[in-house]
Parts: sequence; structure tokens; C-alpha cells
Amino acid sequence: MEFLREFGHSLISTAGDMLPIVVIIFGFQLVVIRRRIPNLKRVLIGFFYVLLGLSLFLMGLEQAIFPLGEQMATQLSDPQFIAQSSGHSAAELYWYDYYWVYLFAATIGFSTTIAEPSLLAVALKAEHVSGGTVAANGLRIAVALGVAVGIALGSYRIVTGIPLYYFIVVGYVVVMIQTYFSPKFIIALAYDSGGVTTSTVTVPLVAALGLGLANSVPGRSALLDGFGLIAFASLLPIIAVLGYVQLSEWMVRRSIDKESSS
Repeated sequence: MEFLREFGHSLISTAGDMLPIVVIIFGFQLVVIRRRIPNLKRVLIGFFYVLLGLSLFLMGLEQAIFPLGEQMATQLSDPQFIAQSSGHSAAELYWYDYYWVYLFAATIGFSTTIAEPSLLAVALKAEHVSGGTVAANGLRIAVALGVAVGIALGSYRIVTGIPLYYFIVVGYVVVMIQTYFSPKFIIALAYDSGGVTTSTVTVPLVAALGLGLANSVPGRSALLDGFGLIAFASLLPIIAVLGYVQLSEWMVRRSIDKESSS
């Protein structure tokens, strides 16, 4: 009964969130375009599947993923655990003593990004539109590596207490430089890749990690320091995708140069 009650609450909440989308789509189709919706029955069944899937997915996040991520971050950043694994006393911990936290942040960032449905959809579309020039798996791995490095770097920021804007300003300067030297066909896709990572799978775990870490590290504020990891999860994938394409082009040019010289 408890499961049915929670599922019903999640279903109603998800339906309320989806209602504006449905109203806008059907409204524009019927009022602005003034045409009947093709395959109406199929569209309605699809909306029902989305509603059902999202409701169950959000229940899973709230009951398992979110609390587990926060618990793991709290345990890994506990001063007693850090002191035991580093050999230092709990009162004299350094930023490099939190290496388990950085490793956990990187691995959880990579795994959640690989499982991100929105990234998979964008990668498949990019591969189809580019005629195979942009490989779906290559794009997903590049974005996932960017998120992994970003979450680990954001965790380092929380541990050290360095202001967030230092990293963001430097990061976007790097993005601007890369944009200038990158092939034009990848720029828009790289910028979109930073946005698709902040979706239903990544955000709950990343937010839980940041809050758990900020609550465990002495002198950190959950409000001031706990948030901001998602900014790293959006910024570093752009750098990673642009770097991936630039590296690929460099390797191709190098191969052509070797063939021509021989």
C-alpha cells in the first residue's frame, strides 16, 4: 500500500509537470498550425509511457540514488575515515588526503553521464546527421570524461574552499580559445553537450555528492559550497568535446603527413 501511495503521488506530480508541455504541443498543432495530429493514438500511448516511466524513475531516484549518493559522500569525506586512510590526524587533513572523494566523484560522474538518456539521444542524432563523422560512442565517452574531470575538480574546490568563479572564469576562457581554433561543425554540438548532462540521472547524484561533501568538510557551508558541482558538469564536457575533435583532426593530419612523406 505504501508503494501504491508513493507511486500515485509521483504519478500526479509528474502529470502536473508534463501538462504544460502537452498543452503547448497540442495547442500549437491545433490552433496555430490548424492541422490534425497525425497518429493521435500512437502519440497518446507514447505520452502515457513517458508519464509511467518518469514516475517510476523519479521514485527510484528519491528512494535509492539520491540518499545513497549523499551517504557515500558523507562517509568518504568523514574526517575519521580520511585520517585512517591518509595516516594524518583528523585535525590536520590536507586537500590531497581526500583522494577517495575525488575518485568517487570522477567515477560517479562518468557512469551517470554514460547512462544519461538525453546524452544518448543527442549522440545518436549527431551521428545520424553527420553521416558518421561524429561517432555516437565517441561523443558519449568524451562528454562522460569531461563530467568525470569536472565533478572531481568541483569536489577539490569544495575541499579547498577556493571560490567557484575562479574555476568558471578560467574554464570559459579556455572554451573561448578552443572555440576559435575548433572546426565550425562541432562548436554547436559541443555547447549542447554541456547542457544535456544536467538531466534526470546526473543532477540528483551530483547535487547529493556536493551537499554531502560540504556537510562533512569542516568549515564548509552546504548553501555556499555544496552547490556549484553542476556548473562543472556543464562546463568541462564542452572542453572535452572540443578537445576530442581537435585531437582527432590532429591525428588525421599527422597520419596524412606521414603517408605523404613516405
